[in-house]
Amino acid sequence: MLILHETPGNFKHLAPDELQRVVERYVSWASKLKEAGKTAGSNKLMEEGGRVVTRKKGELNVVDGPYSEVKEVVAGYFVLHAADYQEAVQLVRDCPHLDFGRIEVRQVDPMGCSGE
Repeated sequence: MLILHETPGNFKHLAPDELQRVVERYVSWASKLKEAGKTAGSNKLMEEGGRVVTRKKGELNVVDGPYSEVKEVVAGYFVLHAADYQEAVQLVRDCPHLDFGRIEVRQVDPMGCSGE
């Protein structure tokens, strides 16, 4: 799984035509992965960081997050088919997100589920 991290507002400084070019780069990159049979799913997430829910002594605790202290959000994700980390990193090398933030590469644990 590729987890796309960014600082909120990363794209606000872009002119509309620049933003359009960035979107086109994302679409092109994602299309190449899909055509190669490497994607299992993806989506952009809202810039607002969501909420973190925990339970202590039976009571729910809900806080802004998950990155409220460092002002970083998860911008989106891709679930890829890759043999190992090396292949996943190779698939990421052309991702336009690297111009705006970082990408966390993680293995998905299916826990006995097919994921489809």
